Amino acid sequence: MAHGLNPAQSDAVETLSGPLLVLAGAGTGKTRVVTFRIANLIRHGTAPDRILAVTFTNKAAGEMKERVGELLGYAGKRKKRGEKRPEPTISTFHAHCVRVLRRHATALGYPAKFSIYDRSDQESLAREILRQLRLPGTALKPGDLLGIISNWKNDSIHPDKAPLVASTDKEHLAAAGYRRYQEGLKTRGAMDFDDLLLQTEVLFDEHPEIRDAEAAKFDHVLVDEYQDTNGSQYRITKHLAGKHRNLCVVGDDDQSIYAWRGADVTHILNFKNDWPDAKIVCLEANYRSCGSILEMANRLIKFNATRHDKVLRPSRPDGMRPRIAQHKDETKESQSVVGEIKHLIENQHVQPRDIAILFRTNEQPRLFETELRKADVPYVMLGSQSFFDRREVRDMVAYLKWIDQPDDEVSLLRIINTPSRGMSPKSVKTLMEHAVADGVSIWQVMQRRDIVADLSPAAQRGVADLQSVYADVTARAKSESLTAAMETLLTRTAYADEINRLYDEPEDRQNRMASLGEVANAIGAFEDNREDADLTGFLADIALSGREMGNEKDKLAMQNAVWLLTLHAAKGLEFPVVYMVGMEEGLLPHSRSVKSGREEDIAEERRLCYVGITRAQEQLTLSMALTRRKWGKPRPTIPSQFLYEVTGQATNPHQFRKQRKMAGR
Repeated sequence: MAHGLNPAQSDAVETLSGPLLVLAGAGTGKTRVVTFRIANLIRHGTAPDRILAVTFTNKAAGEMKERVGELLGYAGKRKKRGEKRPEPTISTFHAHCVRVLRRHATALGYPAKFSIYDRSDQESLAREILRQLRLPGTALKPGDLLGIISNWKNDSIHPDKAPLVASTDKEHLAAAGYRRYQEGLKTRGAMDFDDLLLQTEVLFDEHPEIRDAEAAKFDHVLVDEYQDTNGSQYRITKHLAGKHRNLCVVGDDDQSIYAWRGADVTHILNFKNDWPDAKIVCLEANYRSCGSILEMANRLIKFNATRHDKVLRPSRPDGMRPRIAQHKDETKESQSVVGEIKHLIENQHVQPRDIAILFRTNEQPRLFETELRKADVPYVMLGSQSFFDRREVRDMVAYLKWIDQPDDEVSLLRIINTPSRGMSPKSVKTLMEHAVADGVSIWQVMQRRDIVADLSPAAQRGVADLQSVYADVTARAKSESLTAAMETLLTRTAYADEINRLYDEPEDRQNRMASLGEVANAIGAFEDNREDADLTGFLADIALSGREMGNEKDKLAMQNAVWLLTLHAAKGLEFPVVYMVGMEEGLLPHSRSVKSGREEDIAEERRLCYVGITRAQEQLTLSMALTRRKWGKPRPTIPSQFLYEVTGQATNPHQFRKQRKMAGR
């Protein structure tokens, strides 16, 4: 074993050119292979800044950077100001696309300093579009419109093609809104999260000279979690690696569980078709789970017809056999599971943080929370309110977005009278009407003295106040720093007075002010870590990092408490003790997949079950309720088909198909 790598890992690390597919099963040391391979490329003469590695979360990108730094001997050493130390580009897909678009967005008619809309910004624009379409409130909600548009964007479907693919009534209404929504974004100098990929793809398709220039920046491209790529990411990757063909993708088709957000497992399944000269390396040695758990996982996943043929092989002894537990109803299930957990903590000295309860739907944890509280067992649950969803944080970020991009109307309308500055709804409506009539932004209208003179005296003072805030904050950002500009913003808006007005409780006020302090801390940290720090970069940074749960997982891991989380949220984590609850038809597999009747939908649910099983290191329990209440009445349940499959009680039709193929050779 070179450098502590097993033979398969070494094979992947030492393959330095051409297309390479690394099939990395759960717990097989995938990140180790990616980072060692980057370091090995550099040791063999590849310039560090000629390597691009992309993954899906900021946390994963950060870990990759840190490990590569350790291998190359510069971990923890910050660059001195002005020092040029070439380093690999390691980032998320979206972050890399932001960098590309910052360089070339003007070629698509967007400003170089375009805003990145978050969910709240999108919903504001969607509500406005639906009002323009004069649709009844029940016909199409903002969330419905955004969901349909997002699905289309993930499939690279543009507004002009949407009416052709729309099949339901809601989709036909959404197709009418899609064009206006996209025009609204462009008018406001903004892109949404899906646009970061879609517009990069458009840029590469419509401007081959830009595509070739961006591709020429790198000699090697590595893609982590390739099974999670959507259509745009797949095509962008081909554009970037098409000429030099030094493309290494790492992933596991058996852990592809994000089809609902555009991931297409066929990309990893068909890699050899796309790159016929590709080498394939299988990582099968699992360092996480004991043998009996892997036996169950292997038995389950073989029921998927379309997959790369591989088997997880244990590096640890068999250990305790997984259990299947049946309970009278969902109340008994939660009581029994929590009772066992309390016993493990009190009598077997298992730490609460080493135990996880995994479930398929967001409705399931309620009973478990109740029982954990009764038993006085500490617990944490993923998915609580995001830091960037708090009102005071949203207000301050809206101010920063408006200062960075004054034509960003969603942000301006959020803060135009927050805190109160005399801008009545009537005054705002007047400004909006002039903006629509003249085809300009509200901020541009606010610079016209003739229009402002017709507003009420209070509104005139409000406009002057906003102009003054904008001038003061931008001046301090240019002359001093972003941190100083943030101080000016808080002082000039008197936002602390707004918090005191809105909240009576001292603790509430203190927490809200602490949140604003955290925004200032985030700006300070951004400036410390970036030589070229500017407001545009900071806003892009929080727009990209605010969408993922990586930071939340890290914070929860520091608490000594039982984890409650969905199977999707559990990916990437591992626990000594795991309970997978609600193993029933309609829950896992989900009722939508059961009703669709499509084999690929059940295959995705089976992969989700596989991900759950492979989170367990030492102890695994699969539990179900024999009855479960629906609309207040107990209904009998059907055991999940996956229970029969993992226990060998179901016949695997694909096994016979394979045997027939081998017999016919």
